[in-house]
Amino acid sequence: MESPVKIAILDLYDGEPNQGMRCIKEIIGKFGNQVDTQVFDVRGKEEIPGTKHDIYICSGGPGNPMDGDGHWDKRFYGLIQDLWNWNTYENLPKKHVFFICHSFQMACHLFGVGKITERRSESFGIFPIHKTPEGKTEHLFTKLANPFYGADFRHYQVVSPQVERLESLDAHILALEKIRPHVNLERAIMAVRFSNEFIGVQFHPEANAEGMLVHFSDENRKTTIINKHGKEKYDQIIRDLKDPNRIELTHDTILPDFITNAINQLKEETILVH
Repeated sequence: MESPVKIAILDLYDGEPNQGMRCIKEIIGKFGNQVDTQVFDVRGKEEIPGTKHDIYICSGGPGNPMDGDGHWDKRFYGLIQDLWNWNTYENLPKKHVFFICHSFQMACHLFGVGKITERRSESFGIFPIHKTPEGKTEHLFTKLANPFYGADFRHYQVVSPQVERLESLDAHILALEKIRPHVNLERAIMAVRFSNEFIGVQFHPEANAEGMLVHFSDENRKTTIINKHGKEKYDQIIRDLKDPNRIELTHDTILPDFITNAINQLKEETILVH
């Protein structure tokens, strides 16, 4: 019997109640005994895995991605650099890493591919995400329309792509945020393929419509959202969550396919090693 693939989930929510961790665990749970999963509380308990895992899923989280306490953030960056170095120096099997929202912003900062800035206003809802030419050939996006839809909740963004740095890494911007012809602002970067094994997205591909409908139907939460964003925004989110071609398709595609592809590659590379 083959040994299960070791997956590390890096929880960057710092104890804040969220739907992200539940969704990530549910997606990974569908792989059954193919995988062995551990969760690490990166910010709350400064739990940082070593390099012995095969797949690393890094979550979203609250706050400014540029603010750390000098301990957990330093160790997090150190881990990501160690995993990158492992892959760079032709070790097998490779390490596979997926970054979501907050951790994506941190990865973009670490690799120097863009500038982290605070948005003029919070992005809150289900929005179209537009593929770049490179995104149109990205295998994790091929099942999705252009644009496709993603759950997007953030105060910060990655802008000002550093072209020379992207080229030196052989990294590619895969997607940009919604087109806003009436707004004279740069469109944020929504996805980057850092390498064959490293990829990150600004939105929440793990978000599932059913769970979010329950989350947003809570009366206290509904009232808070309407007071802050207006009833029209709330009603639009509910309509989008009920549309099977929006975030449910994204949920069923991106992260599951990333894990599937990683497992298949790990199996092939393990055979080569042995």
